[in-house]
Amino acid sequence: MIVRPLLRLVARREWRGAHHLPGQGGHIVVINHISHVDPFAYGHFQYKNGLPPRFLVKSSLFTVPVVGAFLRATGQIPVERNSHRAADALHAAVAALERGRCVALYPEGTLTTDPDLWPGRPKTGAARLALTTGAPVIPVAQWGSHKILPPYGNGKRRLLPRPTLVVAAGPPVDLSDFHGAELTAAVLRQASERIMAAVTELLEEIREEKRPLSQPGENR
Repeated sequence: MIVRPLLRLVARREWRGAHHLPGQGGHIVVINHISHVDPFAYGHFQYKNGLPPRFLVKSSLFTVPVVGAFLRATGQIPVERNSHRAADALHAAVAALERGRCVALYPEGTLTTDPDLWPGRPKTGAARLALTTGAPVIPVAQWGSHKILPPYGNGKRRLLPRPTLVVAAGPPVDLSDFHGAELTAAVLRQASERIMAAVTELLEEIREEKRPLSQPGENR
């Protein structure tokens, strides 16, 4: 009631690949992260096309007045970063999937630090969750939110002409060759890279350009 009218006011929408979103049953969505507007853009896309998402959100936001109440009321999942309680988020995410929810993650764990806004190196949380539960992993790429609110204050906001928020979902990532394997660091890393590669491929289609080849020392 609040967010969608605001998004319509400040941006155009272009939704792609919604047919890849499961109509029911627990599933994991992995998304690139280029702006603090991202959760609203993707959330609108997901809500419009099926189940509302449950994000893994850093726990400090749950203590912010109004914001914390909103996060709790919508069933978001707190993450205690760098603490012995970090595993609680995994248990909560597993429980949400078992209840047939959509669990949404940013594989990088934060806004991309790439100057050209390509995805960075993924963490292994999404892969661990997928291989633990067997839930399908749907890659999603988004573009345009950085024109409304650039990451880290870099760049200029551009509200006129209204930017277009593009959100594109792809087919589930095939992780079948990892099922039943011991969840070693190597297995989780390989699965994570495959998940991020699917997101990057979608982003290349949106941007109509190929991601530059990695250079030594770059986090690409």
